[in-house]
Amino acid sequence: MLTSLQKAIELILTGNRELGNILLVTARMCLASSLISLLIGAPVGIWLGAAEFPGRRIFVVIFRTLMGMPPVVCGLLMYMLFSGVGPFRKYKLLFTVTIMVIAQVVLITPLVIANMETYVSSLAQTVKETAKGLDFGFWKTLLLLANECVYPLFSTYLLAFARSVAEVGAVSMVGGAIAWKTNVMTTAIMLYTNRGDFTLGVALGIILIAISLLVNIAVTVMQRRLSR
Repeated sequence: MLTSLQKAIELILTGNRELGNILLVTARMCLASSLISLLIGAPVGIWLGAAEFPGRRIFVVIFRTLMGMPPVVCGLLMYMLFSGVGPFRKYKLLFTVTIMVIAQVVLITPLVIANMETYVSSLAQTVKETAKGLDFGFWKTLLLLANECVYPLFSTYLLAFARSVAEVGAVSMVGGAIAWKTNVMTTAIMLYTNRGDFTLGVALGIILIAISLLVNIAVTVMQRRLSR
């Protein structure tokens, strides 16, 4: 155990090419999927938190339910849609980083929507009263709400990024964990551990824990700023 840890640290410090490629693919996938999820989910969440219409609670329940979607179910759905017998087979996206990003967006967007809806609904009434006094229309009221959501947007993005980094089920099914192409940190840890190559697995584990720690620190700082 100690020997594997020492070798893993050496691997990180020496800049191993395979390790670097895995980190690069992980960064591409996580940054793209978390940003797209934020761009889609944040406006929907803000609107859902501010709007009042029949059936609103049903939408809220649906998105909160989708937050708990098992990643393997999402992976299976994407596989069926984009495989050789699926309706989107002509795009030939299976076992590419692009399909991994799509699967991540499907998983993460409900998290973004639910998180923003929860925050906005807690202050929507106060902001609406202010907007009414200023004679703001619906869209200007939404912009005012969005302005009040700067820190929550950052913290929500960090949560989305953390979810993306930690994901393994869906990305392994649709990406295939192909070396030098679609292998990311989580799938690589699983793959190399199964092979008995603990050195690279431990190195990736150290980096993954470090990233999770940094994200959690950033989220905590954001939450403290919000509570002031």
